[in-house]
Amino acid sequence: MSLLDAIPGLDGFAWPWWLLAIPLPWLVRMAWPAPGDGDAAALRVPWRQRLRQVAGGGEGPARPRGFPWLAFLAWSLLCVAAARPQVLAPPVAPPQAGRELMLAVDLSASMGEEDMELGGRIVDRLTAAKAVLADFLERRVGDRIGLIVFGDRAYALTPLTADRASVRQQLDATVVGLAGRATALGDAIALAVKRLQAQPSATPAAGTSPRVLVVLTDGVNTAGTLEPEKAAAIARDAGVRIHTIAFGGDGSAVSVFGFRLPVGGGDEVDEAGLARIASLTGGRFFRARASDELAGIYAEIDRLEPTRRAGQAVRPRIERYPWPLGAGLALGLLALAWRRRRA
Repeated sequence: MSLLDAIPGLDGFAWPWWLLAIPLPWLVRMAWPAPGDGDAAALRVPWRQRLRQVAGGGEGPARPRGFPWLAFLAWSLLCVAAARPQVLAPPVAPPQAGRELMLAVDLSASMGEEDMELGGRIVDRLTAAKAVLADFLERRVGDRIGLIVFGDRAYALTPLTADRASVRQQLDATVVGLAGRATALGDAIALAVKRLQAQPSATPAAGTSPRVLVVLTDGVNTAGTLEPEKAAAIARDAGVRIHTIAFGGDGSAVSVFGFRLPVGGGDEVDEAGLARIASLTGGRFFRARASDELAGIYAEIDRLEPTRRAGQAVRPRIERYPWPLGAGLALGLLALAWRRRRA
């Protein structure tokens, strides 16, 4: 039987090495010379005790036979207190505030149009979107975020994860045309809904949705097997709220010596269709024609409703050292009083 088994309700010690000090007083008493032996000569003779009787008239002080068990018990309790006995409380799962958030980013050919301004220079739409999304991800502490990209088909680059750095790295590695040059918007919504449904259900606050999808696109649905509005209906039935962002200018443009020259011919953004998708699921539709407008939209999305979900279960440790500490101090005072009374 171990010490833990001998003490009911005890689950362990924080500093168990203090228990090694319990036999220390007994070891010191065994090693320490008895009173009266300190004047012993290096050379002992058989008649030593007789000489002491003649000189002192008696046998001299004898080594005490008893052991101060009361003081030893007090010392043992103090060592147990120093080892910090603990018990484990029942497991608790504190609620955590966060979002189950999927990002769907368009990588079609039109995202390569250089009609965005970022830091005083003209960049393509995807580069501007990456810069804004990186800042958005940086602020998403506590959220679980997944990334989907779509072109001819939709692909999940990262599952829902709290590792925002991984999501940001995957986003940085994307290029225009990686998933094809068309726009499979409906398939992207369906894939995001499927990934969100695979997660344990969360408990949302009143009037909120536990699962959110943010779609960023600059065109119309031109590929895929599922119509966007049909996919939005599936999302609504699954309890997924979709926020749509129409990104990009009204046409394509080229940069000549730092000046933007519209040339037309770019894909028109299906604003009406994106608005219907958002409205059908209880989300919002946004229109961004410049990088600063896109940043403002993500700042608005930043205030999306949080969900309440159970965090990782933990078992708090409750300290029990005050009990042996109090008992040890009481026994120590009692041992001291007992010794003075006998003296």
